[in-house]
Amino acid sequence: MDNILEVKNVTYEYTDEEKTFAAVKNLSLNIERGSFTVILGHNGSGKSTLAKMLNGLNKPTSGDVFADGINTKDEETEIEVKRKVGMVFQNPDNQIIASIVEEDVAFGPENLGIPPKEIEKRVEDALKAVDMWEFRKSTPHHLSGGQKQRIAIAGIIAMQPECLVLDEPTAMLDPKGRAEIISTLHRLNRDKGITVVLITHYMEEAENADRVIVMNDGEIIADDKPKVIFSDVERLKKVGLDVPQTAELLYNLKKNGFAVDTHALSIKEAAEQIISALHSEEK
Repeated sequence: MDNILEVKNVTYEYTDEEKTFAAVKNLSLNIERGSFTVILGHNGSGKSTLAKMLNGLNKPTSGDVFADGINTKDEETEIEVKRKVGMVFQNPDNQIIASIVEEDVAFGPENLGIPPKEIEKRVEDALKAVDMWEFRKSTPHHLSGGQKQRIAIAGIIAMQPECLVLDEPTAMLDPKGRAEIISTLHRLNRDKGITVVLITHYMEEAENADRVIVMNDGEIIADDKPKVIFSDVERLKKVGLDVPQTAELLYNLKKNGFAVDTHALSIKEAAEQIISALHSEEK
C-alpha cells in the first residue's frame, strides 16, 4: 500500500501551569495516497490536534508523523512537508491576505520562489479547479463564505500539494456553502488525484468518503467504510455524534422488528430497504 501519511504511536500533550493533558494518545494510522478520508469526532476528541500534526504545524510529544516518508519533526525539511501537505482551516478570513483574488492565490507560489510564468499558470489552474476563475479580479472579502473558502483552498492547491488536510472547513458556512466545499473537495480528489483528509462533525460530509475514522478522547474508536461506521448508531450516539437521517431511520426500523439492512446510506437505498421490508410484512 502506498501511504502519503503515516502516524506512528503518536501522543500530543498540552501543558498549562497546573497539569498536562494528552489530546492525542498513542495513536497510529496510515493515509493511502489518492484516498478521501474523513475524521469525525465531537469537540475535544483530538481530531483538530491530529490534523495539525499531519503537516507539521504541531510536533508530536512522542511518536512520529511522516509525510511522504519525511519526518515532520525534522526542522530542515519543514518547508518540504508543508509543500506536500497543505492545510485549510475553519475561517477563510484567516488565510486570505491579499486584496485581489488572483494575487492571494499567487502568494504561496511566490514565497516558494516559483517563476512568474509558472505562477500565472498555477493560479489559473487552481482557480478553475475550484470554479472561481471568473472571480479572479474580485475583492475576496466581498465574496460569500463558501466562495472565500474555495479561494483559500485554491491558494493551497496552487502550491501543488499531494495531500490536503482540512480542519472543519465548512463549520462557518451555511448549507449551500458547505455543499459547495464538499463538492469541490471530491472533484479535486477525483480529477487531480489529491489525497483529502477532512476533519468535520457534519455526518453528511462523510457519506461519500472512501474511509471514515471516528475519534473520541484522543483515540481512534472506529475506522471503516461509511456504511459500516454509520450502521453502528448506538456507538456514535454514545460518543456524542449524530448520524445521517437515513441511517437513524433504518436503525429504528430494525429495532422495531423490520428486516432492513442498516448499511444503506443514500435515500434511494433506504427507500428500497423500506419497500422490501413492507412487502415482507404483507406476506
